[in-house]
Amino acid sequence: MNLASPFSISVVAITALAFLGLPIGHSMIAGSILYLLLAGLDMGTAAEQLLNAMYNNYIILAVPLFILAAELMNIGSMTERLLRFCDAVVGRFRGGLAYVNVVQSIIFAGMSGSAIADAAGTGKMMQMMMTKDGKYTPSYAAALTAATAVIGPIIPPSIPMVIYALVSDASIGYLFLGGVIPGLLMAAAQMGIVAYQARRNNFPVEAPTPLRELPGITWRAFPSLMMPVVLLGGIYSGVTTPTEAAAVAAAYALVISVVLYRSVSFADFYQSVLASARTSASIGMLIAGALVFNYVVTVENIPESIKAILTSWDLSPTGFLILVNILLLLLGCVLEGTTILLVIVPVLIPTARALGIDMVHFGVMVVVNIMLGLVTPPYGLLLFIMTRIAEVPLKDIVRDVLPFLWAMIASLALITFFPELVLWLPRLLGYQG
Repeated sequence: MNLASPFSISVVAITALAFLGLPIGHSMIAGSILYLLLAGLDMGTAAEQLLNAMYNNYIILAVPLFILAAELMNIGSMTERLLRFCDAVVGRFRGGLAYVNVVQSIIFAGMSGSAIADAAGTGKMMQMMMTKDGKYTPSYAAALTAATAVIGPIIPPSIPMVIYALVSDASIGYLFLGGVIPGLLMAAAQMGIVAYQARRNNFPVEAPTPLRELPGITWRAFPSLMMPVVLLGGIYSGVTTPTEAAAVAAAYALVISVVLYRSVSFADFYQSVLASARTSASIGMLIAGALVFNYVVTVENIPESIKAILTSWDLSPTGFLILVNILLLLLGCVLEGTTILLVIVPVLIPTARALGIDMVHFGVMVVVNIMLGLVTPPYGLLLFIMTRIAEVPLKDIVRDVLPFLWAMIASLALITFFPELVLWLPRLLGYQG
């Protein structure tokens, strides 16, 4: 590649602006405009691409709606009731609170679609429960919460899968279904680590919840537990599109919190809407910048060039998937997941299609891989969040999260080599890919 070409200068400009502190979405827009200027193209094309891509993609609307649903869920008492239910079910075993941490992430995964929302929503409460009376070290509790939050965007709904569907034209419904078994597999791997550590470190045994109390606890949590059923039932019955289901999820969380649990004031509601708007605007600007830059990538024919290079290497589909996993794991250490999904993954999709790789399998594998970047140093966003919540050094959390990270990488390997783990449920419901 010519280092003095408009595209090379554009990439250098984007990197420099990002390092100087400009948000990556703004950096990509500025770099793309610079490319159009140097290439002698109409700079207004950047605005045209941005507007057309943002306003003509109905699917993008699901992102802020899922974010709002997560915020509404967290401000009410839904979180407390669900944690009490999880404690009643698995808290009686050795290391019970560690199991509770994993199980609550499985349940919350069916509601928010965001790892950050899961960690922020339950992180502080789990931290207090696990460290009370010195039962677990603060760093271990924080590391476990960060690791379990990764499950959130894998089990449906999933904001990263919505974004992948945007760049790949894969079915959101089948992507959601494809994430169920991998998400449960990852949770099982984490529970295996907890079981081993519970025996080795003699974790405490919590006082068991009397069986006579279990029906009452379940009944109080039942409306919250029904949220994934309402959400996914609407999608797979054909009653709602995924975007409409996101709106239903937000409305359901609001009704349950305000009307049934009566635990949300108007001020709480206002703050949740405000927080959702800020997060949505941040993600929206990133999507906008990536879509404009993807136009530049398309003009430069980068996907086809990479496809030609990889084809010349004569890679098998399995070899290509291994190469992609290594690349994404390395990028996840230094880049934010949405950036990888919007900028890097679209370049890889043509080669994946040419090799006959199923787009649902590829998408779930990519999302699982990118989510691991949230707990991979040095740019593990979930690690930073838990560092603030737990007020412990980052190095201590990194040390305690490593066993869980290796277990999740092993789960990723299984998903990569055995596509049926991803495709079994979608095919059960009629997927023909």
